[in-house]
Amino acid sequence: MSKPLFVSIPHHLGKDEAVHRLKAGLSGARTHFAHLFTVQEESWIDNHLEFRVSALGQAVSGTIDVLDESVNLQVVLPWLLAKIAAAIQPLIRKEGTLMLEKK
Repeated sequence: MSKPLFVSIPHHLGKDEAVHRLKAGLSGARTHFAHLFTVQEESWIDNHLEFRVSALGQAVSGTIDVLDESVNLQVVLPWLLAKIAAAIQPLIRKEGTLMLEKK
């Protein structure tokens, strides 16, 4: 059974700058975390990203919505990854915050 994971990351960049930094950061994350996941699909429409990745042999899909003062991530996790969601959430928040802080 699938389980959604929600992560909200506050920022003070404004929507456009946050989108710019996320696009650059996600590109780097693809390389840095290639041993953990593979991006199957990534589609940006304005400030909304829909993606599909595979991690640990499991398919994961989700969205990122960039708002003026926060970035909201929703990921639908298969049961195997849902079991470790509590461990994944702080890592996602940390890496997302680092992406937004880089200049």
